[in-house]
Amino acid sequence: MTASLLRPAAAEFLRIAVAVRDLTAPTPCAEYDVRGLLNHLLYWGPWLIAAGRREDPPAPADGEAEAGLVAEGWRADLEKQTETLVEVFGTPSAWTGVTALGAAPMPAAVVGAMVLGEFVLHGWDLARASGQSCAYAPEAATAVYESAVAMGDQARAMGVYGPAVAVAAGASPLDRALGATGRDPAWMP
Repeated sequence: MTASLLRPAAAEFLRIAVAVRDLTAPTPCAEYDVRGLLNHLLYWGPWLIAAGRREDPPAPADGEAEAGLVAEGWRADLEKQTETLVEVFGTPSAWTGVTALGAAPMPAAVVGAMVLGEFVLHGWDLARASGQSCAYAPEAATAVYESAVAMGDQARAMGVYGPAVAVAAGASPLDRALGATGRDPAWMP
């Protein structure tokens, strides 16, 4: 997986996210409506940025559910956060060595893969929830799929992924990534 996949994935993610209008629409993530999913992204983005910079994470006053980050100006906040994530993880050195996401040390490449996965998977979630299309590069979707397979058991045990969803043998790289992370590629609101 390379840092070069991030910029185009981030651009597609932002194209989708800033066009969202109905914040109460359901998403493929059963625990989130659109507002909740955007709040999730805005809450965890600073943690990912800190991990990429090898800095201490922010000290939030509230947990994710209570944070209420989708307020006036959320689009600009998400754009700025996404640009910062691309800046931080857009260099190969950000993907080397060890970092920490909070107190949990982990390979920096795993955190970089998480960032790419956030753009691709949650971009698809938002596209489905809002009736938009999405067009991620097959290479980005393949990288997300490979990461999901490698981390699948651990991610499912932590409640990050749902049970894998079977997809057709000739499924696109994006559909394979969706299925590996517990998403039904045919999901509709």
